[in-house]
Order: sequence, then structure tokens, then C-alpha cells
Amino acid sequence: MTDAAVFLDNHSTTRVDPRVLETMLPFFTEHYANAGSISHEMGMVAREAVENTRLEIADCIGANEREIIFTSGATESNNLAIRGVAEHRRRKGNHLVSVTTEHKAVIDPLARLARRDFSVSLLDPKDHQSDEAGLVDVQQVADAITDDTFLVSVMLANNEIGVIQSLAEIGELCKERGVLLHTDATQAVGKIPVDVEQLNVDLMSFSAHKMYGPKGVGALFVRRRSPQVRIAALADGGGQERAMRSGTLNVPGIVGFGKALELCLAEMESESDRLRDLRKLLHDGLSERIAKVRLNGPRLNDPKLRLVNNLNVCFEDVDGEALMMNMKGLAVSSGSACTSANPEPSHVLRAIGLSEDNTRSSLRFGLGRFNTQDDIEFAIETVATTVAKLRAFSG
Repeated sequence: MTDAAVFLDNHSTTRVDPRVLETMLPFFTEHYANAGSISHEMGMVAREAVENTRLEIADCIGANEREIIFTSGATESNNLAIRGVAEHRRRKGNHLVSVTTEHKAVIDPLARLARRDFSVSLLDPKDHQSDEAGLVDVQQVADAITDDTFLVSVMLANNEIGVIQSLAEIGELCKERGVLLHTDATQAVGKIPVDVEQLNVDLMSFSAHKMYGPKGVGALFVRRRSPQVRIAALADGGGQERAMRSGTLNVPGIVGFGKALELCLAEMESESDRLRDLRKLLHDGLSERIAKVRLNGPRLNDPKLRLVNNLNVCFEDVDGEALMMNMKGLAVSSGSACTSANPEPSHVLRAIGLSEDNTRSSLRFGLGRFNTQDDIEFAIETVATTVAKLRAFSG
């Protein structure tokens, strides 16, 4: 081991892969022109890099390049999708459907719309006692859709408990009912196969920094036909990105985004196997060393139901925040990094029925490309030792 921290918080962000950084560097120092400055050659070089990457990313998710809108990240993409569809003058109805376990970047825009007299239905997924905890039943969505529903938003893979939703079936339902389907696929793209046609989605948000790319760049897929999705822009300006998202494009970030996704797809199969093995080592080690450890979320042995790099566990009779604060050299989390300013316990764990005490006793481990077996063994030893000390102190 080195003195550096072991990072097991890869759901919050990931380290930029050196191969991605190498691809980005020339666009900081050599090809640094504005991609909107097409009146000169340097601007055209930047524009070409953006458009080549747009095509690459579209190919990776089964889309057309004209359906990819670059943004600052998944939070902006989620807002643009949900509020953009809601605010477009040609939308039908006034009702939206989503899930209580969604990321706050979906929950909060929905709440904003609810304050403006839109009707919002949030569905409860299967509870923590089920081995499919967090999964939404397709029939629940069917029952929630009314003649007034214009949008359903269901996260493809959850950022806290790793559950993977039956999105293709939900998408087929939405298509039959004439309702648009949006998905926050931030945790899924680059980790599992994602094809917008197979999933039957109309809008999809994703971000580079969850897949070993840079922070500050993301994308929104907006379907152009069958149906053509229309959204209202949230910000006015230069009319970039087909007037859906004005602003100077982050050329180095976009280029890095494309390279990161390319690497993820090329290495997906072998990396999934490796991370599944490391997660088993971690779960088995924690369960053997520590009493009263409980798995949160769906079963671990089904890669179609749960992300292979995700582990969320409850250490009974231990405060999760105290546990994190007392573990030196180990980076984990108690929930979404995007809600760290909110001291309330994880809304995801509460939504699947955990008590407040058990929610506060839970930690999320997110394994990633740069983690090793030594990291996992260090984590097991660190968590086990710290839990024992805290239990002895409180007992």
C-alpha cells in the first residue's frame, strides 16, 4: 500500500484515465480555438473534433449524431430533458411519472414543475426485503399513466443501490401509450450495454466523469423521429447545439468524453468480470469479519439486475458518518455526492423501506477501473477495525 487514499467512491466520480487525458491535452494548448469560430481554420479544426466525437458517441449508444446535445453534465441534461419537454408549447397533457429512488437531478426538477401546477406521480419500487429491491414493476408504470401523461422518467441504473430497471419493457409501454420516456443513464453508459433503440427511450442523460472522463461535460440524447421530440431551451444565447443548449462548447471535455466512452466499450466485458470478482471479495470479507452486516438493494449475483461495481451495506449499530470519519485512507460514501450538502439520510434507502437508523448505518462502495485486490483487502481491514472500535465505544 502507498500513502494515497484507496478510492471506492466511483459512483460519485472517477479518475480521468491517462489515455483520455492524453487525447484532451492538444485541445488546451494547440487546437484551442472556439468551435463556433468557423470563419478560420483553427475554429474549423475544433468544430471537426466536436462533430467527430458527436458521431462516435452516437454510434456507441445506437443513435444518430444529430440526436446528441452536449451539456455540462447529467444534471443539466436531466433538467433540459424534463423541463424542456414540459415547457415546450406543443406538449400534450400536464402529468409526469417518475420513481422515488431517482437522483435529485430528476426529483428536484419534477418538484419545481409540481410547484407550477404540473401533476407529478412518484412510484415506490420493491422494498428492501425483496431480492429485487429498488426495481419498478412495469405494471406500476402502466397503472400510473393517464390520458394527461406526457413524460415518464426512470433511471436506468441507480447510483446508490445499483439496481438496473427493465427499461426496454417500460419504453415499449410508453410507446404504446403515446408517452415520452426519459432515462438518467449516468451510471449505466460505459458500464453496461446501452442502445437507445433497444431501450425504446426518447431522451437519455449521461456524463463523462462517471466513465473515467473529465468533469464538466455530458450529453442528452433527443430522439429526432418516431417520434420527433421537441424541447424548449432553458438558456438563451448563441444558439449552439441546435438552439437547445446555447454556450461555448467545451472542446477538450467533449474530445475526452468520446475517448472515455470508447475505452469503456472496448474493455467492458473483461472489466465487468474483474469488478464482479472484486465486489465478491469485498462483500464476503466484510460479512466474515463483521457481525450484523446487511446488503441493501437487489441481489448481487445477477448482472442484469445490479451493476457489478456496486455494493451498499448496512452496519447495524454503527453511524455511517462516524464510520467514514474514522476510516483513514479509505474513500467511500453514505449516498449520492450531489446531495452531500443535505444532512438528511439517503432518500433512496428510505424509499425502499429502510429505517432511519439503518439508513444512517449504511455505506456505498463503488469499485472502479483503478482498484486492485490490495485495495479491497485494505478496505476490508479498515472497515472491520473501525466498526469494532465504534461498537466497543458505543456499547
